[in-house]
Amino acid sequence: MSYADRLQDAIQAKGTPALVGLDPFLDRIPEDFAGVHDPNATVAERASAMGDFLCAVVDVVADRVPAVKPQSAFFEVLGAAGVAQWERVVRHARRAGLIVVGDVKRGDIGSTAAAYAEAFLTGARGVDPETLCDAVTVNPLLGDDSITPFLEACTQASAGIYILVRTSNPGGAQFQLQGQPTLTEHIADAVVAWGEGLIGASGLSSVGAVVGATHPAELASLRARMPRTPLLLPGYGAQGAGAAEVASGFLEGGRGALVNSSRGILYPARDEGEDWRTATSRAVDRMRADLGAVWGGA
Repeated sequence: MSYADRLQDAIQAKGTPALVGLDPFLDRIPEDFAGVHDPNATVAERASAMGDFLCAVVDVVADRVPAVKPQSAFFEVLGAAGVAQWERVVRHARRAGLIVVGDVKRGDIGSTAAAYAEAFLTGARGVDPETLCDAVTVNPLLGDDSITPFLEACTQASAGIYILVRTSNPGGAQFQLQGQPTLTEHIADAVVAWGEGLIGASGLSSVGAVVGATHPAELASLRARMPRTPLLLPGYGAQGAGAAEVASGFLEGGRGALVNSSRGILYPARDEGEDWRTATSRAVDRMRADLGAVWGGA
């Protein structure tokens, strides 16, 4: 089964397009995970405590969301110990039945892109397949030869990719909105072409696009431009976008989009003395209810 079809089944099964981003800001991890905050802890001990937290988050959310999105940079800052925890968290999420979207934003020349695709999607001989992602984010700036290895991995491993098209950060406009048509529109058209051979039974391609929910007018235009492309929508929650801003990212029947929230789920405001698990659980329920008002897939 294609990635797009597996994802759509997971969204329907959980009744929400909510995606939980796993961005472990070490200074914001709850005090329960003391090893993160101990100035005398080794790097391995800090990494292990970080992994404990993220695995616990997965346990809290797994029954109510279809997917999680670990951000590789926050693991890599802890070196080899952090990479080991990346594998642990990916494995734990997959065993919990979740789709794992690796937020790695890789993009390089063909031979290097092939290595990245193998590292995250297809796996070298002897690599535990449970440590591989279902999909990854990809930077298209180097063009066709940087994307082709990932397309091959999509076919080989029934995996998916999300190509950066219009990002949610304020500086994204510096290059993405240049030209006429804009660079964003050129990339969107390429995403459609790259995805034509990877369309599943759901009518959606396994080649997706990252489009920031902080740009609702552009989101509507890009959704029309990419009618069979699954969208990954960052910017919801802590970055200011709400349900109304993501509404135009969905296709008929609530298909075709994942809405990401990271900080709002991992580090929600807590009542005095409240356990972090309770606060995170409530934040997930609030997101589900908020998106349910515009999603229309239930």
